[in-house]
Amino acid sequence: MTIEQRPLAAVAIAFACTLALSSLAPSVARADDRDKDRDDIKHVLLISVDGMHEVDLQRYVNSHPSSSFARLLAHGVHFADAHTSRPSDSFPGLLAFMTGGTPKTHGVFYDDSYDRTLFAPGSNCQGSPGTETLFAENLDYDLTKLDGGGPAGSNHINPANLPMRLKNGKCELVYPHQFLRLNTIMEVIHEAGKRTAWSDKHPAYEIISGPSGKGLDELYAPEINSTSVPGQPGADWTTDPSFTRTYDQFKVTAVLNWIKGFDHTGNTRVGVPAIFGMNFQAVSVGQKVTADGYLDAAATPSPQLQASLDFVDASLGQMLDALANQHIARDTLVIVGAKHGQSPIDVNKLHMLVGSTNPKLGGGARADVTDPADLLTNGGVALAQETADDVALIWLKNQGDAAKAVAILEADRKGSNKAHIEKIYAGDELVDRFGDPAAGRTPDIVIQPIPGTIYSGSKKKIAEHGGFAEDDTHVLLVVSNAKLAPAVVHERVANRQVAPTILKALGLDPDELEAVRGEDHTRLLPGVRLKD
Repeated sequence: MTIEQRPLAAVAIAFACTLALSSLAPSVARADDRDKDRDDIKHVLLISVDGMHEVDLQRYVNSHPSSSFARLLAHGVHFADAHTSRPSDSFPGLLAFMTGGTPKTHGVFYDDSYDRTLFAPGSNCQGSPGTETLFAENLDYDLTKLDGGGPAGSNHINPANLPMRLKNGKCELVYPHQFLRLNTIMEVIHEAGKRTAWSDKHPAYEIISGPSGKGLDELYAPEINSTSVPGQPGADWTTDPSFTRTYDQFKVTAVLNWIKGFDHTGNTRVGVPAIFGMNFQAVSVGQKVTADGYLDAAATPSPQLQASLDFVDASLGQMLDALANQHIARDTLVIVGAKHGQSPIDVNKLHMLVGSTNPKLGGGARADVTDPADLLTNGGVALAQETADDVALIWLKNQGDAAKAVAILEADRKGSNKAHIEKIYAGDELVDRFGDPAAGRTPDIVIQPIPGTIYSGSKKKIAEHGGFAEDDTHVLLVVSNAKLAPAVVHERVANRQVAPTILKALGLDPDELEAVRGEDHTRLLPGVRLKD
């Protein structure tokens, strides 16, 4: 382990952080002097800037030495080699932060996956088990409504859209939190009598309330895929990065209200939560669904992406100022990371499915990828489901076909490699890393394509996440508090280490998390020492 606990001179962002420290520390110190309690962490503010890479952080602070990101680093531990879950999808990405575990144990591989033991929505558990388990905007009542629709006071999830299971001979619905196999920090903190709150992009993110369903005191989940953009009929909030910034502002306002001790509406005083936070979508959308994204392999942001980074930075500044104004800055640990990155940064590496007319492909010269599902189907192997972005998760109709399926894929990889396969996970290696497909949840085959490959023909997307490539997984991670001296940790760390670190900071036992006890005993993040 390498920890540099000195001004950040040994890394690319060093001089910027030093300038930020000298210019900002006096005002921060004056605010902190008013804080009543100098010893204990009472609150944790957790932020995910979805899509944001470590290189994005370095570039931003270098060019913005007085930024909010620089303020965080001036009193923070910077984890320069932090990595997301694998797969790097939003659900397992957030659950790394929330459970301390991986899909192997918490059982959630993607927001769109498959379960051989469950039944389709509306089936009343009739017929053969095995169904797609899609926990996203599809669960909402009404996608024309920002809140997802449904009865007043509801969780905005339409029960008719939920998968079903047989339990003790009775057919019952499976809500997202019931799909999760391990407990969450929200449950542990709530059970300790402390308040919890979170804001995310779909009502389905109630999953983090944990298997008990009781972990969240408050969830604010405006639907990002709702067609509720004012003056833009038919458009959702991901259509344009400027729309996404407006959408993210709803959640920023909720966080600011929580800091002030109110609920997300700002109307009811409930007290500052012990754990609260949100995800930003603006950077992710700016990276992947515009014709801009990054301008080069060095991660120079396009104007739209730069505007989204600036928006996030300004929003973080509002939160830091609010913590100081409420005299709880010293009592609050601020953690800023990312559920996932985005690949490719270098658009010249982009390859998409045959037939794509994406304008970034240079006239279609790189629309040369064959879908692995087509290879298997043409080879006589039936699929139950393929979930594919810049990774492919494959569930077979007949698990006895696994060897045949792998042989077909390997033949392509070693030959013309029409599917652009870099690595195939199957057999013992897959079981060791992801769990046993025979148990019903784990894919039979996982394909990591050559970086830059997207199993999509989209005209809009120029990057994706979900895969294991460096651009997907190497993300920013900063843990900041006025008690912390600036330090850089070069040891490789995983986002799942955030979960036990949060509990420890709040004076709770990390071993209350099932993942901490069971999955390689998830360690605390190194170098985070908070006591005066």
